[in-house]
Amino acid sequence: MRRLSSSYKPNTSIFFLFAVILIAAGCSLEKQSGFNRTMQNLTAHYNILFNANEILRLKQESYAASFPDAYSEILNVYPDTTVQTGTPDKDLEEAVVKANKIISIKEQSHYLGDAYLVLGKSRYLEANYFDAVEYFNYVTRSFGKQVNLKQEALVWKTRGLMYLNQLPLAKLVIDSAVQDINPKKNITADVYATKLQYDIITQNYAEAEEMAKLAIKYSYISNLKLRWTFILGQLQELNLKPADAYESYTRIVKSNASFEMAFNANLNRIRIRDNQNGIKVNKIDLLRALLKNSDNTDFFDQIYYQIGEQQFKAGEIDNALKSYKKSVRVSTKNQNQKGLSYLRIADINFKNKADYVSARLYYDSTLNNLSINYPGYQLIRKKADNLQILTRLLETISREDTLQMLAALDEKARDAKIDEMVARKTRQQQQAALEASASAAANANNGAMPNAFDRNNNSSSSNKNSGSTFYFYNNGAVSQGYNDFKRLWGNRKLEDNWRRSRRSNTGIPTANTGIGGSQVNDPDAPVGSVAYNSTNVSAGTYRQDLVKNLPLTPALLQQSNFRIYNAYFEMANFYRDILEDKKEAIATYETLLTRFPQNSDKPSIYYNLYRLYADVDSAKSNDYKNRLLKEYPESIFAKVILDPDYARKMADVDAEFNGFYNQVYDLYSQKQYTQVIEKANDLLNKYPDNRYAAQLYYLKTIAAGHMEKLPPFQADLQLIAAKYPQDKLIAPLVNQHLAYIDSNKTEIAARPVVLFNDDPNEIPFTPPVAYQKQTEYRPPYTPSAQNVTPQERLPERDTRVIAGAKTSAPQIQQAAIQQPKQLAVGQIPLPQHQMPDTSRDIAAQPVPKQIDTIATAPAAAINKTPAVNYIFGKRDSTNYYFVINVASGTTNLASTRFGVGQFNRTRYTRSEVIHHVKTVGDNNQLIYVGRFYSLADAKDYARTIVPLLPDIMKVPRDKYSFFIITKENLDKLATQSILDSYFDYYQKFY
Repeated sequence: MRRLSSSYKPNTSIFFLFAVILIAAGCSLEKQSGFNRTMQNLTAHYNILFNANEILRLKQESYAASFPDAYSEILNVYPDTTVQTGTPDKDLEEAVVKANKIISIKEQSHYLGDAYLVLGKSRYLEANYFDAVEYFNYVTRSFGKQVNLKQEALVWKTRGLMYLNQLPLAKLVIDSAVQDINPKKNITADVYATKLQYDIITQNYAEAEEMAKLAIKYSYISNLKLRWTFILGQLQELNLKPADAYESYTRIVKSNASFEMAFNANLNRIRIRDNQNGIKVNKIDLLRALLKNSDNTDFFDQIYYQIGEQQFKAGEIDNALKSYKKSVRVSTKNQNQKGLSYLRIADINFKNKADYVSARLYYDSTLNNLSINYPGYQLIRKKADNLQILTRLLETISREDTLQMLAALDEKARDAKIDEMVARKTRQQQQAALEASASAAANANNGAMPNAFDRNNNSSSSNKNSGSTFYFYNNGAVSQGYNDFKRLWGNRKLEDNWRRSRRSNTGIPTANTGIGGSQVNDPDAPVGSVAYNSTNVSAGTYRQDLVKNLPLTPALLQQSNFRIYNAYFEMANFYRDILEDKKEAIATYETLLTRFPQNSDKPSIYYNLYRLYADVDSAKSNDYKNRLLKEYPESIFAKVILDPDYARKMADVDAEFNGFYNQVYDLYSQKQYTQVIEKANDLLNKYPDNRYAAQLYYLKTIAAGHMEKLPPFQADLQLIAAKYPQDKLIAPLVNQHLAYIDSNKTEIAARPVVLFNDDPNEIPFTPPVAYQKQTEYRPPYTPSAQNVTPQERLPERDTRVIAGAKTSAPQIQQAAIQQPKQLAVGQIPLPQHQMPDTSRDIAAQPVPKQIDTIATAPAAAINKTPAVNYIFGKRDSTNYYFVINVASGTTNLASTRFGVGQFNRTRYTRSEVIHHVKTVGDNNQLIYVGRFYSLADAKDYARTIVPLLPDIMKVPRDKYSFFIITKENLDKLATQSILDSYFDYYQKFY
């Protein structure tokens, strides 16, 4: 015992010493030493960093599993992002905590850069791309010597920049990564894949194909390798390499790719395959064969869609329409495919069937089903929002083409064709009437739906417990549900698109439906047709309209072609500027060249096609450029191409001439009429083709009118009308003056001088104010706005090259008198159009583009900023004004106001549409025009005056903007800050 006891004490001392050593070592881990670095590297790498990267890997896999691939478009290279939400992702936040742990307590380890990379990846996967890019920037700056780490940071930074739409910077970053690539490293495939995504976004498909091949070559991840192989096939299709694409898709079909990817690869193979073993392949039969496989049930919608595509290409429009509708009906889970099918139905109704009402409904369904992130979604929304504009233009073209077709027939054939058209029109109206009648009857029977349920329930009531919780077995629940539905939606017919109705009151007969009315015979309908002795249809009116508007003379044919030409030109500009749809803009411009090869706007069309093809087909772009330089070397468009600084020079000239015109007008407002004539003549001699030439001639003429009798004054007006027939500001005014003189010639000829009003700023021949005012005996005269001359639009330049430029007005050639002979469509001479002026580009306004439905802003993204409380409202809904804001408190606006008055005088004769000036702060003057009794009226006014503002405004283009406002809100504009606040309000709510 003694020995045991004596040996026990030394052991206790040893244990105590060992514990002290461990505590001391633990307290010294923060010291800089090789041991501490080794320990921190060990724990940081194999514990914290490993777990953090594992979290990121699992998160990416979960994103990939739920990623909504759109196989009808080029796939995303990486399916690893999600929409940002306000709630942090707990898994990603755990990865952030682990990375911060390395940074805070493992500062001696070699993995600090990896920790910051984890932070960046976590923010990227949360869709917080801005913070992610900042972390990747820090990694490249602070840990640039770690080559692999830097390469990985550059890759992820590029991906973040692409989501932020900072493409130029993304290109610089990924180019650096490609330049420093090391084929032996695992990151190599990701470098090429990221460059692939950039090339797809920028539509550089040739380069993208090469990047896809390299990414596949160096990839070690099978799922991504298969995905990139599918993308390679898509790119090879776009690069017109169907054989290579077929081979790529075949590799997918024969691989262990997901069923959905393999199915779509096979679908694409069928679509691009033309021959098999030298025998022509029937693609529709191959597609229908896929319908026999029950495994493809969830993909039947895609199969029917592809069948419809093949039928559409073959010109079988009606069969294609049936296939697209079948695709919609069998759709089970793919909402994007359902939206695409709706889109094709809408396009066919719009372009091929001219059924604009149905087209609008199907465009609505398209937007309801397509994901907001789907490629082209915003373009479809713009098109749907602006459908009425395109409808108006296409209806004009269709109507004029029909009338010209009828006019070209002999009288007997023409009458037969008109009979056929009237019969078809009548059948359509009768069908619509029958549908409306059926809908009215169904909706009148309010118990119809419950009765149907009752029948079903009664048939099963014997077999079901009355206390069953199943909804459709519970009569009370069904009845309550029906009543709730009726209260919310009203009476709705059970049909497709039931949420939207073609009638303002579904099921309620209107005056023009003929439902419930007496039978009315139509004596003008073809004998024996369904319209004969039919219900109340307007066959007679339709027939009279056709006959009355037939272009049977050369002059009428020329006018018809003029309307077609203007509609095409306006539509092309609309596709280019508002919808930003290059494909449709190109097609429309080229249609103009085909149908009207001798038109006066060829330089403008060539230039637009040169610009539009620049990013699509460089060969065609150069072709139109060369045509322009060869055929029209002196045009403004050729000068812009040859001298990029030409636009600025022209802007300087216009700014200088604004000053000249204002000097002449100041003399006029001071009643210095002799000096006005002298100064105007001097300017017209020096600058015969200036853009204000017509206005100077007019100012000179009315100045002379204060000093001379009628004959010379009338002769001057006639000279202006002949010299400037296409001027949309002065020509209507002069024609109105001449008409007034013709109606009051005796009284005006007796005057000592034609014009003797005391206020020179007043437009000549304006009715006295006393005649404009309403009295109890004289109701106000309120006609709608009318345009005296046809609304010929002005071609515009591409503002990316010549923004802000102004041009001189061209020489206007007087049209030769046509001999009474029949001319071919392509030979009809068209009126000269003015050269483009980018100042007419509404998009250049600092206030929103959306003056009316022509320029509809894209759907707003989710706004993360706090809501802003405005002092403005929409309560004053019958008191609108159109406002021109001039950003200068010292500019004399007399000449500008005179121009606004000229415009109003020819378009609006009612006394309510007048203009006033309001000063806001020290630096803003508002010219407000009104009153308009509805927002639609104010938009109509804006649509008419905006294209003429560059000619009306005698201030620099960058000094004015425009908007619409109610009187209540206008009265609140007292300071610059309130005006700026209204601009923001206007952009959000108008």
